Amino acid sequence: MLFHFSEDDSIGIFEPKVKQNRPEFPAVVWAIDEEHEFTYYFPRDCPRIVCRRDETTTTQHLDLFFNHSIANTIVTVESDWYTRISKQTLYRYCFDDEGFELIDETAGYYISRQVVHPISVDQYDNLLERLLLKGVELRFTTNLYPLREAILASDFKGFGIHRFNNAKKI
Repeated sequence: MLFHFSEDDSIGIFEPKVKQNRPEFPAVVWAIDEEHEFTYYFPRDCPRIVCRRDETTTTQHLDLFFNHSIANTIVTVESDWYTRISKQTLYRYCFDDEGFELIDETAGYYISRQVVHPISVDQYDNLLERLLLKGVELRFTTNLYPLREAILASDFKGFGIHRFNNAKKI
């Protein structure tokens, strides 16, 4: 089972589209697996940084990005988004995984070049609680740039940066 999250509850079919921030990709339908779906428990345009530890995470990376935490996953969001996240309702569209191919194992992204019909759609409220129930440590900061710059200056691979074009400028 794969999923697509939307603020729209009325999507009947998913047609392949070119993604604005990935013009090098052909027109596709994007989906995410259950393990990584929490990365979409946010309003669509919410900038966020996800850090995940695994067996390859070095002591240096633990000190830099997981300091004083035993969490395996930390999501950092700008403080101005707190109220929007807490009030947001999302819709999780469920897909049969047939016809999808894994495009990014670290992020759990799948693509299909075909039209996809959802099997079902579930309403998701209480996003902050859902994140906590998944064991995600949620951090709020006034600005994401310092964390982004520290990640990009390192060789840490266990991260995802989402909708950064919406982050506050320094």
